[in-house]
Amino acid sequence: MPLALLALAIGAFGIGTTEFVIMGLLPEVAADFQVSIPAAGFLVTGYALGVVVGAPLMSLLGTRISRKRMLMLLMGLFIIGNVVSALAPVFGVMIVGRVIASLAHGAFFGIGSVVAADLVAPEKKAGAIALMFTGLTVANVVGVPLGTYIGQTAGWRVTFFVVAALGVLGLLGVAKLVPGQSRPDGVRLRHELAAFRNVQVLLAMAMTVLGFGGVFAAITYITPMMTGVAGFAPSSVTWLLVLFGAGMVVGNLLGGKFADRHLMPMLFVTLGALAVVLALFTVTAHNKIAAAVTIVLIGALGFATVPPLQKRVLDQASGAPTLASAVNIGAFNLGNALSAWLGGMVIAAGFSYTAPNWVGAALAGAALILALVSSLLERRQAEESRTAPAPARVPEPAGASAAAGS
Repeated sequence: MPLALLALAIGAFGIGTTEFVIMGLLPEVAADFQVSIPAAGFLVTGYALGVVVGAPLMSLLGTRISRKRMLMLLMGLFIIGNVVSALAPVFGVMIVGRVIASLAHGAFFGIGSVVAADLVAPEKKAGAIALMFTGLTVANVVGVPLGTYIGQTAGWRVTFFVVAALGVLGLLGVAKLVPGQSRPDGVRLRHELAAFRNVQVLLAMAMTVLGFGGVFAAITYITPMMTGVAGFAPSSVTWLLVLFGAGMVVGNLLGGKFADRHLMPMLFVTLGALAVVLALFTVTAHNKIAAAVTIVLIGALGFATVPPLQKRVLDQASGAPTLASAVNIGAFNLGNALSAWLGGMVIAAGFSYTAPNWVGAALAGAALILALVSSLLERRQAEESRTAPAPARVPEPAGASAAAGS
């Protein structure tokens, strides 16, 4: 695999760290700015909304310049956002810093997916995308726990300076290792928007929202579930999240490997298994060992869907994939927000902390149904193209052959 994928993975590692580390630092940030924990939670919400909005906006800008230059611009934006967060004198300024950093998120992964796929042979595209996303998954195993530890011991501002330094490293890596790519010839804004008229692109994005949303329906409420139901000590939650991240790493690599061979069957298996495991989590959450094993499986099965779904979008929008690829990254965050909201609703309605697992199972099951519909439509279109009559041949006018021969 090209070294350029390492540069993309480093950028992904920094982005993944800054997205999730704030969850472990909310008490420190809230105390410093003298706001409540729920108010500090806007730092998470603001980031997620910034990803959803920023993905298409930054990608549209990216249609005017080369992909390498756009990746460098995005890493610069990421660095600025984290420095603003680290230096924020008041809470409002920190929210602005988080939003600035989030604007780089969706477009970096979207454009980075296109670049990664272009660096390798066609039969290795999903594997290349998975290697880039490895930076994001490793961030949950290494970056987030380490960033939380640094923030709790040296101060949360130091964590954001460290994340900004990771951004500098990613920027230098992109500048040195990613080959220069000229702006795609003949691709204009109308071509990028035309991809959204393809029903297969829309189905893949809907699968993204529902499938990965199923994961976050459970993981968002993992702390009260594990402490209040499984009986873990609060200090154990960090290591449970590390197990979740380890599952993500394994699932991501396996998803990339098998998606290059059998993309749709890979989605059928992972989405179906994810729905079953999430439903079982309502039972296994009552036992410490079973709960820990289930958390690993949720991480693995959930992220095993990421490379195939991202490649599915690239394949179906092959003529102009940049915007569609970035919007699909925003779809992951939209699914996270939707599932967290639905999970919170069932808890607020008086159900137990395990109830969001049923929400997650339903969402993953719905994604599986969409995958089956997508496959059936694809087969029908292929069958229609095979059985369609050949266009009638127009007879040549009399004397045309002689004239041509002369």
